[in-house]
Amino acid sequence: MSTTVLTYARVAVSALTKTYGARVAVDEVDLSLGSGIIGVLGPNGAGKTTLLRMLATVLAPDKGTISLNGLDPRVPAERVEIRRRLGFLPQSSELYPNFTPLELVDYVAVLKEHTDRDWRRREATRVLEAVGLADRMHQKIRTLSGGMQQRVALAAALLGDPELLVLDEPATGLDPEQRLELRSLLARSAGRGTVILSTHNTAEVAALCQRVLVMREGRICFTGTPGELRDLADGRVWESGGADATALRSWMTADGTFRHIGDPPAGATHVAATLDDGYLLSGAGR
Repeated sequence: MSTTVLTYARVAVSALTKTYGARVAVDEVDLSLGSGIIGVLGPNGAGKTTLLRMLATVLAPDKGTISLNGLDPRVPAERVEIRRRLGFLPQSSELYPNFTPLELVDYVAVLKEHTDRDWRRREATRVLEAVGLADRMHQKIRTLSGGMQQRVALAAALLGDPELLVLDEPATGLDPEQRLELRSLLARSAGRGTVILSTHNTAEVAALCQRVLVMREGRICFTGTPGELRDLADGRVWESGGADATALRSWMTADGTFRHIGDPPAGATHVAATLDDGYLLSGAGR
């Protein structure tokens, strides 16, 4: 069974809102995203997971609209088509422990209404090989380590070369070598469409992403390139021999000096800003 893959995937969101009781998890978010890899940064409770679940059509918004590749998930027929073109990795993947990875990925293909059994088998094998599980695809999932189970879930998300990949903390449980392999996989996927990933790791954003969003209290407080996020801290980072009570943030570095972020005092020894510094000054880390 052939799969049509567009070279450009687009996400358009207007006034997107989701509440849980009195708590507003996502608060009238507007977004327009093109192709490439987009990172979503923010502290716990910022609304990242809720936003990604709505983009993956797993969760319906209370208000606002979503357009994914020109399709409206509120329309049942268009929602089915969106899900066939979309790959989703949730923050906590509930895998069937008595399935093998091959059976699990094949089952996801069935849920996406791929009816060609031979194609499903070939495609499931391909994505499991891509995540480094060629030698484990016939073992029961319950016997696999946490990192391997994360890779099974990632393989399921990669099924069919989706135009839109939505990944919630995809590097969770992966060792450093596997994180590097993940970067290569996502870079290839971005060449076919759009990858949106949430993370707490600014190093992943710096290494992978063409664009970054910062969320705080359900709202997008920054959108731009990683370089533009870093530049928010330009001229606002300095070092000294001790703590500085006037700084927004201070901490001791590995060499025993103190690094400060905020409004530097006269005569301060300025140092180059990093993406972490810009993130802290964006408002997300306050």
